[in-house]
Amino acid sequence: MTRRNIIPVLLVMAASGCGGEGGGEAPPVAAPAPTPTPAPAPAPSPSPTATATPPTTAVDQRVVATFDNPWAMTFLPDGRMLVTEKSGQLQLVTQTGGKTAVTGVPRVVFSGQLGLQDVVLDPGFATNNRIWLSYAEPASGGQQLAVARATLVVGATPRLDDLAVIWRATPATTGGQLGARLAFAPDGRTLFVSSGERQQGTPAQDLSGTLGKIVRITLDGAAAAGNPFASTAGARAEIWSLGHRNPYGLVFASDGRLFESEMGPAGGDEFNLIDPGKNYGWPRVSEGDNYDGSPIPRHATNPAYTPPLVSWTPVIAPGGMIQYRGSTFAGWTGDFLLAGLVQQGIVRVRVTGNSASEVARIGLGARIREVEEGPNGSIWVLRDGSGGALVQLTPR
Repeated sequence: MTRRNIIPVLLVMAASGCGGEGGGEAPPVAAPAPTPTPAPAPAPSPSPTATATPPTTAVDQRVVATFDNPWAMTFLPDGRMLVTEKSGQLQLVTQTGGKTAVTGVPRVVFSGQLGLQDVVLDPGFATNNRIWLSYAEPASGGQQLAVARATLVVGATPRLDDLAVIWRATPATTGGQLGARLAFAPDGRTLFVSSGERQQGTPAQDLSGTLGKIVRITLDGAAAAGNPFASTAGARAEIWSLGHRNPYGLVFASDGRLFESEMGPAGGDEFNLIDPGKNYGWPRVSEGDNYDGSPIPRHATNPAYTPPLVSWTPVIAPGGMIQYRGSTFAGWTGDFLLAGLVQQGIVRVRVTGNSASEVARIGLGARIREVEEGPNGSIWVLRDGSGGALVQLTPR
């Protein structure tokens, strides 16, 4: 059922000249003609003063459609959206709220934080109609993160054809978050995948597996050439970086750099610049502590571990993340927008060189799982949970 309403929301949130006379006598002469007075130059018209548009600090919300535990979305070239639901549904959605289920979706394990997760378009979607999915797949010993590609056929009954799993996280296990974010490199030839450590800690430092890592693979699922651990004995060749807890945001910025956001434990959520071969420390260091209150050493105690550019205590519980490229929301262009589950809104982060800082928060009054930029610089979010919803935001 589609619901529409408008909900105003405020931010929880520089020579004058001189003449001479000759002396002595002189014969009488005719009186000189008076010196003409030059006409005054016209005063220049004042240049208009540029007035900076103040940044958007408040938004309105339009509820477009409701969903069961929505997790991710992506826009098709025609302005429609694909929205995943953790329970295993992929919905084709119009901007007015019409929903059609896509058939041919793989079987998923739906339990707690596990289920159908990310959906992204292939870099060549305009010609190949290919999409990519991440999800929890049943496996011996529990579940594992799977990444699959398929061809989207849009018609009266949209479907997925030729679905193939091209990569799986190892080892299979039971436990919490998958990570499961997908991001194509700017050249469109390699795919980056964030893989959570399943709330088990130590696998994030184990190079023989891909839990708690960001991996870089080809479009066929093989380790991409030039990965930093390709020649390390016993290491998985697809690993790009390690020491991650629950990486739910993964974005290539307009300058080509890769940024990531992840949930910390009790405190210490992170926003990171991801460089190849770097160890981001989990669980050996963190900006938060264990849930039982026991302390964890901070990044500053050991230079072997790369610290976050920004950390949050209390947590914001970051979900999806984008870099905003549009101009509809004044003052936001180039900022990173993080969906906030605990924060219940959007957190704006600004990167300057190799540093970053939070610049504002927009409260939306609900747990926000995902944020995406749509046509003409519009912003859309997914409210989390069994009563979740697709919501369009507009500046107010």
